[in-house]
Amino acid sequence: MARLFAASTVIPAAGQPPKIIEEFIGRVNSATSKLSIAKMTSPSGWREQGQTPEFDEFTVVLRGQLQVETRDAVHQVSAGQAIIVNAGEWVRYSTPDAAGAEYIAVCLPAFSPDTVHRDDQ
Repeated sequence: MARLFAASTVIPAAGQPPKIIEEFIGRVNSATSKLSIAKMTSPSGWREQGQTPEFDEFTVVLRGQLQVETRDAVHQVSAGQAIIVNAGEWVRYSTPDAAGAEYIAVCLPAFSPDTVHRDDQ
């Protein structure tokens, strides 16, 4: 049966300065563990800890530029571009660009604080 969700749920975000996470589909807004879909709005200078998640993350940048750092490379993902980070791969996301960034993140299975495995601060 189809389920309509009239709005997203804002989820507390890691990193500084704070970014806005609007979860449309996922463990919080739709009680879905199979995958999560969220719109992220991160300000200039936002940076979060590195992490080694148990989920694949598919990211599409809508506006600005997202920096995606892995053990092998630092990727600058601009509006209109996408990146996939595989489960078990260390990654750190940030938005050093002065304009910040807006992007969609899809996690498979759904994002969970218990499976993101953030580095110690």
